[in-house]
Amino acid sequence: MTDDRKERQREAYRAAEPAEGPLTTDQGVAVDHSDDSLSAGDRGPTLMEDFHFREKLTHFDHERIPERVVHARGAGAYGYFEPYESCAEFTRAAFLQDPSVRTPVFVRFSTVQGARGSADTVRDVRGFATKFYTSEGNYDLVGNNMPVFFIQDGIKFPDFVHALKPEPHNEIPTGASAHDTLWDFVSLQPETMHMIMWLMSDRAIPRSYRMMQGFGVHTFRFVNARGKGTFVKFHWKPRLGVHSLVWDEAQECQGRDPDFNRRDLWTAIESGEYPEYELGVQLVAEEDEFTFDFDLLDATKIIPEEQVPVRPIGRMVLDRNPHNFFAETEQVAFHTANVVPGIDFTNDPLLQARNFSYLDTQLIRLGGPNFAQIPVNRPVAPVRTNQRDGLHQSAIHTGTSYSPNSLGGGCPAIAGPDGYAFSHYAERVDGAKIRKRSASFQDHYSQAALFWNSMSAWERRHIVDAFRFELGKVGTVEIRERTVGELARIDHGLATAVAEGIGVAVPAPGPDDHKPLASPALSLDQLRGDHSIRTRTIAVLVTDGVDTVQLGQAKEALSARGAVVEALAPHDGTVRGSDGEDCPVDRALPTVASVLYDAVLLPGGPVGTPELSSDSAAMRFVRDAYRHGKPIGALGSGVGLLAALETEGLHIASGHGHVCADRGVVTDTTTGAASEEFTRAFTEAVAAHRHWDRPAARC
Repeated sequence: MTDDRKERQREAYRAAEPAEGPLTTDQGVAVDHSDDSLSAGDRGPTLMEDFHFREKLTHFDHERIPERVVHARGAGAYGYFEPYESCAEFTRAAFLQDPSVRTPVFVRFSTVQGARGSADTVRDVRGFATKFYTSEGNYDLVGNNMPVFFIQDGIKFPDFVHALKPEPHNEIPTGASAHDTLWDFVSLQPETMHMIMWLMSDRAIPRSYRMMQGFGVHTFRFVNARGKGTFVKFHWKPRLGVHSLVWDEAQECQGRDPDFNRRDLWTAIESGEYPEYELGVQLVAEEDEFTFDFDLLDATKIIPEEQVPVRPIGRMVLDRNPHNFFAETEQVAFHTANVVPGIDFTNDPLLQARNFSYLDTQLIRLGGPNFAQIPVNRPVAPVRTNQRDGLHQSAIHTGTSYSPNSLGGGCPAIAGPDGYAFSHYAERVDGAKIRKRSASFQDHYSQAALFWNSMSAWERRHIVDAFRFELGKVGTVEIRERTVGELARIDHGLATAVAEGIGVAVPAPGPDDHKPLASPALSLDQLRGDHSIRTRTIAVLVTDGVDTVQLGQAKEALSARGAVVEALAPHDGTVRGSDGEDCPVDRALPTVASVLYDAVLLPGGPVGTPELSSDSAAMRFVRDAYRHGKPIGALGSGVGLLAALETEGLHIASGHGHVCADRGVVTDTTTGAASEEFTRAFTEAVAAHRHWDRPAARC
C-alpha cells in the first residue's frame, strides 16, 4: 500500500460527523433554542447580549474570503433620484423634500446563490440595492426583486444559506436551488413557503434588470420633523414593465451568454436608453399596526396593494456605467443600518439581524474598518469622526481624536438641537428576555395561497413546472413527499400537479384554514409597464434575395419606436438584396439564438427568405421563438417560412394585403413596404412581451 502522507495529514484535520448530544456554542456551551433571537418580548428588538446569535452570525459572515457570501454575482450602475413632491408630511429625510434636487445613487443588482463566475439567468432571488448619496449622509435601501423573504428571524439565516449553497461534499450545484439540502430545509421550515412560491414563479428569472421590480422587504419607519412615526414599505417599479424569461430559454442563455443580464444593463446605458424606476411606498399609520391579519414585522408577508395602495413618491434613472468593475461594483458596501434622519427601523427580527450582519461582513470582505473610504462608498456629506488608524486608512490625521476635548476647540462637536442630527425613534420597549416567536408570526400558508390564487393560468403552469424540475432533482424521496405535503396546505390542486410530475403519492388536502383571496397586483399580467417597445431586441432573419424595401422600412419603423433591430443571416458580412445591393449583416445565425432576442421578423423576397426554410439554424430560431411565446412577424414570402413550422390552429394571412394578427403572430403576404397596419399590430405584439395562449407555447 502506498504511504500517502498527505492523506494522513488531511485525516488529522477531518471533522467527524456530528456526535450525539446537544447543539453547543463554539465554547462548548449547550444551546436550548436556535430558531429565535433573544428579544425583549416576543415582538421586541433583538438584544446584543444574545451571545449565541452573535457568534452564529459572526462565524457565518466570515465564511467567505473575499467574495460575498451571498450576492456575489452582480452588476451595477450610477444614476440619480428625484422626488415628485415634498414628503415632509411623513418623513424629514432631506432627499425626499425638494423635487428640484437630484440625489446621486449607485445601484447593484445581483443573484444570491451563485459564485462570482456563475451565470446571470439562473433561477434565484435578485438583489436590488440602492445607495443614496444624500446631503445628510449615505442611505442604503438594500432590497430584492421579491417583497418577502424565506425566514422570519435572522438567526436562521446561516442555516438557510448553508442549505441553499452548493452541497458541501461536491460543491454542486452552482447557482441553483434544485438540490436536496435546500428542499430539506424548506420542507422542515414552513415559514419559507410564501417565498418559495415567488421563487418558483417567473419572477426568479427576470428578462432584464431594467424590467425587474425591487422591494425593501421589511417594514421600516418614516419619522417626520414632529417625531411622528409611520410604517413604510418600499417598492421600485420599472418604467419598462416587469418581464421575465421562461425556464427553457433561461437555461440556454446560460450557455449562449452567461452575462445576459449584465450585458443588457451595460449596453442599454451605453446606448442612452437609461433604465428608470419609480419609487413607491405603502404607508401605515402607527395606530393601525394591528389591523391586519398578519404581523407587519414579519418579513415573510406582504401588505396587499388592495389593502394599502402603493403611493409613488419619486423616480430613479441610471445613466452611467462604472469605470472599473472591481473598484466600484465589487467594492461597494451596502448596509441596512445606513439610514438618515427621517428613516428608522422596526423590531422586525430579520431586519435587526441584518443591521448587525452587514457591517460585520464588510469588515472581513474589505479588509478592515476603513471600507467607507473606498471611493464608491464615500458619502458626499462631510465626514467628521474620531475613528483613527486601522487597515487601509487613507487619511493623514492631525489633531485630537477624542470627545469631548478642549485642545481641538471641542471639534467635532455633538450636533445641537437644530433638528438635523439623527435621533432614534422613541419607541417604548419592555418584556421578558425570551427566545420565542410571536404568535402573530405563525400563519405560514395564507399568503402563499394568496400568491397562487393571484396567478394567471400560464403563470400557474410555469410554477408547477418549476416545482417539478426542482423537486425532480432531489434524490431523497422523503424530502419530495414532505414538500408536496406542505404544498397541499397552500392548494391541493397545486400539490396534486406537482406530485404527479415527481412520482410521489398525492397528499391528502391540507386544512382549509386560510381565506381564498387574490391580489391581482401580484400577477405579471398587470405589470406590463408603459407598453412601449423601447430596447426590445428584434431579430430580422435574412438571406440573399431579401426584399430590400421591406427590410429597410421595417428596421426604420421599429428603430424609430426604440427597438434594437439586428439583421441575422446564415453567414457574416452581407447578403445580396432583391435590388442587387448588398445589405449588411449584424450577426451570423450560428453565433446567436432565439433566446437572446425578444421577437423575430421574417421579411420576404422573391428568392431570399424562403431559402431559410432549408437552414436548420434558422428553423430552430423561429421554432424556439414560437414555443417560447415570443412575437413573430412575417411579410410576403416570409409567411411561407412560418407556415413551414406547421403551427396547428394558428391563423396566418393568405390573401394579398391582408394583415392577420393571431396570438402574437402577425402576418401579411404583401410584397414591398410593410403597411402601417402591420407595423402597428407587430409593435403591439412586441409590447405584450409574451403570448401564452398560443398553441404549443410552453416554458
